[in-house]
Amino acid sequence: MKRIAVLTSGGDAPGMNAAIRAVVRTGVAQGWEVLGVRHGYAGLARGEMAPLGARDVGGILQLGGTVLGSARCPEFRTELGRRRALQALRGKGVEALVVIGGNGSQAGAYELLRLGFPVVGVASTIDNDLVGSDVTIGVDTALNVALESIDRLKTTASSHGRAFLVEVMGRDCGYLALMAGIAGGAEAVVIPEVDTEPEAVAQELRWAYDRGKSHALVVVAEGAKLNAARLADYFHQHEKRLGFELRVTILGHVQRGGAPGAFDRLLATRLGAGAVDALARGENGVLVGWVRGEVTTTPLAAVVGRQKALDPELLKLAGLLAR
Repeated sequence: MKRIAVLTSGGDAPGMNAAIRAVVRTGVAQGWEVLGVRHGYAGLARGEMAPLGARDVGGILQLGGTVLGSARCPEFRTELGRRRALQALRGKGVEALVVIGGNGSQAGAYELLRLGFPVVGVASTIDNDLVGSDVTIGVDTALNVALESIDRLKTTASSHGRAFLVEVMGRDCGYLALMAGIAGGAEAVVIPEVDTEPEAVAQELRWAYDRGKSHALVVVAEGAKLNAARLADYFHQHEKRLGFELRVTILGHVQRGGAPGAFDRLLATRLGAGAVDALARGENGVLVGWVRGEVTTTPLAAVVGRQKALDPELLKLAGLLAR
């Protein structure tokens, strides 16, 4: 092994830069040349790669986002696009690729693997839905951003005796909403994995007031069937009957931004170094993740096309604690 490349793909996650830094510096320590791919798979298909040395990744550990950039690439979903990317890699003399990203990114890595190119994935997504890692890069920081917002809203909600709805990210997975709901003391949590009726949410809030609470809070994942817009509309239509209004706050992409916390910096560093370690021992076609407190590898074939299920006990706990 003489030359590897690293790219970030999909939605950015706090800690991606720490992972890039770890890949570059541990790769250089192995005596390899490391190339950084700009703009994800789109840049890979165009051959946008440049050497990265230890000094090139200095000062990026604490930065949010990704210094390499990310972009959607419809072309990469076609065999022609993937073969163009493969040609670009081989044309630059790259012998293996490290892909830092979530489900879609690892699906792309798997397609390159199927074409015979060595790849190693690094688990990075604020959704925390990747099979093969108990927790993924960016989750902890995103959760703390959501939690800080919830805490601030609860102060206002308590002062005015109001109900608030907070929408957090999570298109297909309700992990962020569920964890934020438990940690933030929400009266109700609405997630994509569980069908919820608006009247059931209304009753939970009504019961909260009946039990003497001075405020009520609902946390909703953006991908839930009963999303923030539908729920807010229902409350508006039935405001007189319910006896209170519902104020809506949508956090959106603010959860992705900002400096990664200590946990995400450390996790990203461990997983980035783990990717290089895997390649050094001749292992590829795997996702490097964090399982039971250790850096582990899981075959990409067992990761792609699957979504990590939420712990049903946590769902029960959220309902119990809301009382």
